Amino acid sequence: MINIYNCRNGALVRQPDGGTLAPETVWIDLVNPSPDDEAMIERAIGLDVPTRDEVREIEASSRFYEEDGATFMTTSIIYFPDKITPASSSVTFILKDNLLITVRYVEPKAFPLFVTRAEKGGLVCTSGGAIMMGLIETIVQRTADVIERIQDDVDKLTQSLFNLNTGRRDSSRRLDVILKNTGKEGDLVSRVLESSTSLDRTMHFFRDSGRERGFDPRILERIDVAQRDIHSLMEHTRFLTTRIGFLLEATLGMISTEQNQIIKLFSVMAVMLMPPTLVASIYGMNFKFMPELEWEYGYPLAIGAMVLAAVIPYVYFRRKGWL
Repeated sequence: MINIYNCRNGALVRQPDGGTLAPETVWIDLVNPSPDDEAMIERAIGLDVPTRDEVREIEASSRFYEEDGATFMTTSIIYFPDKITPASSSVTFILKDNLLITVRYVEPKAFPLFVTRAEKGGLVCTSGGAIMMGLIETIVQRTADVIERIQDDVDKLTQSLFNLNTGRRDSSRRLDVILKNTGKEGDLVSRVLESSTSLDRTMHFFRDSGRERGFDPRILERIDVAQRDIHSLMEHTRFLTTRIGFLLEATLGMISTEQNQIIKLFSVMAVMLMPPTLVASIYGMNFKFMPELEWEYGYPLAIGAMVLAAVIPYVYFRRKGWL
């Protein structure tokens, strides 16, 4: 799908059905482009649009380069296709003269949010560089929202883990849920850090390219502000990574303690049953001459001896604090 946007009266206006490029066209957004879409745009702008396999390359020379008078920048962003599970995808920004071309294969919320604001005239959209900065700033804001949500979730997990009022009966189930949620938050944080690092590299290349091209100083200033915001997000993400690592270790430690408690209980029960088993084994022998077999109170005495042999270790273990 091809979305073509023009700048009119300081606002972003979308062409209803694609069509040819107008003099005021500032942005071409390629969403899941077909080979025919790519060929049509390549003929219109005279550039080779990267394919889906090409934008997935991770080496810097494939993500940031200049070719035929245009600047190519590919960054990784995080998005939520089903509002729950996070995913990462690559978005390519191509700047040529006053035109911005974006190539993407996902639908992150940052793009429609930016379009909605720009169509109301609330953002500067007079050039491709300004459009790109508006998109990057919206992506950074969305990333900050994700980090805030992660922090709230980690706070809840911490409170649940160290809640002293939780009973022992449901502790195993609770720890299992905490462990799974901690792993999910850890995966999300790693994706956010990857996205922030990729955005930081994109801003470095964008700033250097903008200075060489003589960008408006206001755009260069916005690039510096965006870089500072990205750095703060990266620092906060690293802090959350450390905190989630601590939470994971604490959860595993409590699970290990819970398992040790169970093993200790079985060990104590085995020791408690050993003396009664010994008594029962003695009087289960089939010897012909056993004087106790003729006792009138032999049976209750044997039962009492077994009960007493079990109670004494139990009382001892309780006083020692082993139960």
